[in-house]
Amino acid sequence: MPRVAALYRYPVKGFTPEVCDALTVLPEGRIAGDRVLGLRFANSSIPDAAWSKKHEFVALANTPGLARLHLRFDHAARRLRIALEDAVLADEALDEAGRSRIAEAIARYVLALDENPLAGHPERLPLRLVGDGASPRYQDNPAGEITLHGRGTLAAVASALGDPVLSEARFRSNVAVEGIEAWQEHAWVGRAVSIGQVRFDVVRPKVRCLATHANPETGKRDRPVLRTLVNAFRQQEPTFAVAMVTRGAGGQIHVGDEVILGN
Repeated sequence: MPRVAALYRYPVKGFTPEVCDALTVLPEGRIAGDRVLGLRFANSSIPDAAWSKKHEFVALANTPGLARLHLRFDHAARRLRIALEDAVLADEALDEAGRSRIAEAIARYVLALDENPLAGHPERLPLRLVGDGASPRYQDNPAGEITLHGRGTLAAVASALGDPVLSEARFRSNVAVEGIEAWQEHAWVGRAVSIGQVRFDVVRPKVRCLATHANPETGKRDRPVLRTLVNAFRQQEPTFAVAMVTRGAGGQIHVGDEVILGN
């Protein structure tokens, strides 16, 4: 029986994950605490609370060096800590002053990187830390879909890349499943899946972006993941994992839960 092997949520859009034993799936189909903050460019005309594409933000897709940062977000106290190895870049509450200090710290870090979206673009500064720290709203699309991949698929991609320790962190899924064959989850599109208390509809394969090229340890683009997905697996677009929405009420899902395929 397929089971949940790992669960992840991403408090800050485009940054590193929290590894979780359980996730709360909200009735509207988003995960509590997921993408509740983001660092948006100053020249964005999008209101702070509104959804927008990732290209309006500092994110892994345009800043691979973010992969080296470690986040700890206190969801109850609304306090964000960002560190690089033993150096704390910011540890602030989400009041106005704290938000400014977090944004300034990230801007300094990003500007020091070889590959970043701020150098030569003064109009993108100062960065704005947006989001209330509670409402999940900055997912990859307005629907706020939840993502799932099988570790069999991860192993197949790792083999094609010649990297036996390829990290699933590159793919930024919410749910990793073990006990299914490679690419089996892609055959679930159009069907229902039950995990723990929650029933999902699997709606589409997940098209990937350059965030997958960033090594989670070094912050360097070191693997041609997109080209490999297209060429090695004969895909029209580079896809890995599936997107899901909730059917009915939300609830809790846990590591170790069975994954049951329905109609």
